Amino acid sequence: MQHLTSWARFAGRYASDVVECVDLTHAPERLDAPGPWFVVVEFESPGRQGRARAWRFAQVGPAPSGPEAQERSWTGPSAASWTSSMDRPAYEDAVDQVRDHVRAGTVYQVNVCRVLSAPLPVDAHGREPDAAALADRLAVGNPAPYAAAVHVPAGCGVDPVWVVSASPELYLALDDGRLSSGPIKGTARTPAGLTVKDRAENVMITDLVRNDLQQVCRPGTVEVTDLLAVEEHPGLAHLVSRVQGDLAPEIAGAPGRWGDLLRATFPPGSVSGAPKSSALRIIADLETAPRGPYCGAVGWVDGGRAELAVGIRTFWWERGDHDDGVLRFGTGAGITWGSDAAAEWRETELKAERLVGLASGGPGPSDPAPRR
Repeated sequence: MQHLTSWARFAGRYASDVVECVDLTHAPERLDAPGPWFVVVEFESPGRQGRARAWRFAQVGPAPSGPEAQERSWTGPSAASWTSSMDRPAYEDAVDQVRDHVRAGTVYQVNVCRVLSAPLPVDAHGREPDAAALADRLAVGNPAPYAAAVHVPAGCGVDPVWVVSASPELYLALDDGRLSSGPIKGTARTPAGLTVKDRAENVMITDLVRNDLQQVCRPGTVEVTDLLAVEEHPGLAHLVSRVQGDLAPEIAGAPGRWGDLLRATFPPGSVSGAPKSSALRIIADLETAPRGPYCGAVGWVDGGRAELAVGIRTFWWERGDHDDGVLRFGTGAGITWGSDAAAEWRETELKAERLVGLASGGPGPSDPAPRR
């Protein structure tokens, strides 16, 4: 019988040999048990219920380092095989529809996304694609502060999962009762390309995140500790703000507190819009493919400490009915009244080009980013 290897890694931790998977929608209190738990929460919008799951593993230790990334060989889909859930005319039409909603006063901002897909079957031995090889390739070619990977193959006796993320964005961190978030809004190829529209959008979403945290934090403790900071990542520059607050005692001491935290703050404001409820309804109307773990949350929870990234710059793989399979990657942009439809399409290309190129066997870290 083939041995199936299950593992997860995030923030310097590596775990292997899955023990159990829990459904956080029905039992968030399970995260209060000793961990760490490796968490994947799928994006959801009205009419699209995302799964929220956590896996616990038998072995936990420091993530491996050294030449391992050079030893694995990732075989990904061809660059020509990727298709988009929305082509350029459809996406630009969606941008124009959001601008109509802004004109009508329904929303101020909506994050509109599309999902790229490419066929990637199991190999001749029935093995799923090597998530560790892709994670290593991204770690070398596109290092990210919240890089994560979780792979539990089908047949391990628990819910399977295949997610590899190179996220630059913090969704939630909890440390000794202090809750923080680091929303990203504003993307350009270089810092000089960041615009007035980017700054206005960041301030808008930072205020939304501040309001989310106020629902679960002690009154008077929520503050914006950093506003409009510029962060540079491979091929991209972002505007990043930081919001922090002290968790309310009635939340901190309650069983199932992660249910309360997710209800108050999920999905992340930076990948939904403002007001969030209206933005989610518009997303459900406009987007033609479910986002899955893209724009959700990926990370770990261990007692009173946790770190969850926003699931952007994220690949996920799903097995088909006949041992075929599909690799997916999401990309999107925040739409406001000041948006230009063609420019927003180009932003979605900018966010995807380097990572999709790496997943397709494109340029490595010393080479220029692939261009379309």
